[in-house]
Amino acid sequence: MNFEIALLTIAVLLGISVVASKFASKVGVPVLLIFIVIGMLAGSDGPGGIWFTDVAATQRVGIVALSFILFSGGMDTHWVQTKPILGKALSLATFGVVATAAIVGFIAHQFLGFSVLEGLLLGSIIASTDASAVFSILGSGAVKIKDSLRALLEMESGTNDPTAVFLTMGLTAAIATGKPLSPSMLGTFVWEMAIGGLFGILVGRLGVFAMRKLNLQFHAMYQVITIALVLASYAGAALIHASGFLAVYLTGLVFGQGDFPQKKGLMRFHEGISWLMQIAMFLVLGLLVFPSKLGGIAFEGIVVSLVLILVARPIGAFLSLSLFRETFANKVIVSWAGLRGAVPIILATFPLLAGISRAHEMFNIVFFVVLFSTVLQGTTLPWVIRRFDQPS
Repeated sequence: MNFEIALLTIAVLLGISVVASKFASKVGVPVLLIFIVIGMLAGSDGPGGIWFTDVAATQRVGIVALSFILFSGGMDTHWVQTKPILGKALSLATFGVVATAAIVGFIAHQFLGFSVLEGLLLGSIIASTDASAVFSILGSGAVKIKDSLRALLEMESGTNDPTAVFLTMGLTAAIATGKPLSPSMLGTFVWEMAIGGLFGILVGRLGVFAMRKLNLQFHAMYQVITIALVLASYAGAALIHASGFLAVYLTGLVFGQGDFPQKKGLMRFHEGISWLMQIAMFLVLGLLVFPSKLGGIAFEGIVVSLVLILVARPIGAFLSLSLFRETFANKVIVSWAGLRGAVPIILATFPLLAGISRAHEMFNIVFFVVLFSTVLQGTTLPWVIRRFDQPS
């Protein structure tokens, strides 16, 4: 494919995605599912016939896209609403993810023939909720939900990726090298979370300072500064072995609480960037998968999906919230709102790049689970919220 054809193909896929998103919103289909399907149709198994197997490029696209999505989600988060539920969100983002991974891993080991570490790796990959899925559905206008619940779900989805990333990378390394897991991993995790959080807060404050002090001749340059903030926040944290995803989310959160004249325009700008990144990310992920291979793991995919949605996520959510005063109805909503999306698929590329023997099978199962979760939970979440989210 030459350069001009590649550009035209990208333009056509973006245009189709935008038009399809309008159709999806009318019929109640999660828009992210439409983006994935378009990518699959454009791929090697679909009528588009685009051959794409570059796992490393997919991983990089996903990391960049998620960074901008998390930054935008952080900007839209209101600290006044978030502060009271911070403890709940962090409990879900840490203990909830670990509990979910352990339950799925146990089932995968006992009933699907995976080793203990392979089962835990599969569970870790799909343990975190997806920020892009949660932000897009809650921000679509189709879901009416109390501000406190919205803040809890958004904060959880913005902060639980580091736990899943840490578990996935640690287990991938253990399987690939044959070395046992070390207790020192806990200290490493605390470092990644703490330093990543502090780094993100620092970059966010520097961004607010820049907005207030710089008097730029061209207004568009302020948008360039925020792009630099996103890239610097993720990359800077990653270079010091801290959590880049947590850093970039907190950068957006701190930046969004600042008071400066350009704020409204920048929020609209990053909302557009966020949608562009979501479309690009899911199109690429759709291109990477071979739909013809999903049938071979359909049984495993259904088992893992049902265990995740009906057992692991509810147990993880209820246990995580047991230390806090939370209603049963809210716990049900939190359990059902644990959508999976791009993050698990991107995490599934780490075992592929590490050359783990069952990595391709895991990747296909994870992709199946994401599709299953998006269809089942994404389409029914508005009904669940209407059923349980009653006014206090």
